[in-house]
Amino acid sequence: MPHTIVTNICEGVADCVDACPVACIHEGPSKNTKGTDWYWIDFATCIDCGICLQVCPVEGAIVPEERPDLQKTP
Repeated sequence: MPHTIVTNICEGVADCVDACPVACIHEGPSKNTKGTDWYWIDFATCIDCGICLQVCPVEGAIVPEERPDLQKTP
């Protein structure tokens, strides 16, 4: 099951982007409710490796399940 980036918790650090082995993490088109950049995971491409979860320094920004209700997708 793919992971999910929680749009309103993500702070745009982007460590996950460089770490992702399948390039399934993309930048969102605007700012989130915190006023920061944010990223989203393409559920169709994610291989559920969990590397994003391991490298993200923002507590709760990534959850280890597919939660489209928490992740804005352009």
